[in-house]
Amino acid sequence: MILQMTSEKYEVKPGTLYLVSTPIGNLRDISLRALDVLAKVDLIAAEDTRTSRILLDRYDIRTPTVSHHDFNEERVAPSLIAKLKAEQSIAVISDAGTPGISDPAFHLVRQAIAEDIRVECIPGATAFVPALVLSGLPTDRFVFEGFLPAKKGRASRLQALSTEPRTIILYESPHRIIRTVTDLYETLGDRQVTIVRELTKKFETIVRSTLEQIVTNTGSLQARGEFVIVLEGLTRRQRVRRKETQAEPHR
Repeated sequence: MILQMTSEKYEVKPGTLYLVSTPIGNLRDISLRALDVLAKVDLIAAEDTRTSRILLDRYDIRTPTVSHHDFNEERVAPSLIAKLKAEQSIAVISDAGTPGISDPAFHLVRQAIAEDIRVECIPGATAFVPALVLSGLPTDRFVFEGFLPAKKGRASRLQALSTEPRTIILYESPHRIIRTVTDLYETLGDRQVTIVRELTKKFETIVRSTLEQIVTNTGSLQARGEFVIVLEGLTRRQRVRRKETQAEPHR
């Protein structure tokens, strides 16, 4: 593999939509190219402009920002598309991590592609990959499920995951973490699990345990910050046991 080595700063292209990954905690976890793009585009579409301002101020980036989040994405997207067609360059950032991964961007990217607008991704931080490699669970095959539905469709999603053989990765918020771990235990049975909280931040916490142990000792989880759950998939032994249980005559 040949690496392209250059000391020159990256030049943005007019009429281009940039998906820029930002730190998930530690503000130093940002690439030099990401900083170049954020400083040089005409506009930054940020999930929360107040949160993004912390990062932008840290690196003295004065590019104008506009709010672009789940609740206004469909309304704001047409004006962003119009600016791109007028040869302006726009960077999309989320509060943390890679835009489009359980964060706004999907709708805008789809519209840009439909309008034959150039889209580039500046790779960088995302929470689920470091959580996976820290877990000690198999990394060769895994499935990323994002957030489970809060209500409608939750039970069916959990049931579908009960037969998933690959390592399962979920995101969860602090006010639903206990409920989710309990639901996983009751539907999937006991599994090896690693729960990571506040990745790259001062109070980063990694809990490697089993679902049963966590459910019986919920005090081991501090319901603060954002969580990544990395769960053991259905093993061959568990599959055999499940079949045997299903084949047993009911009495």
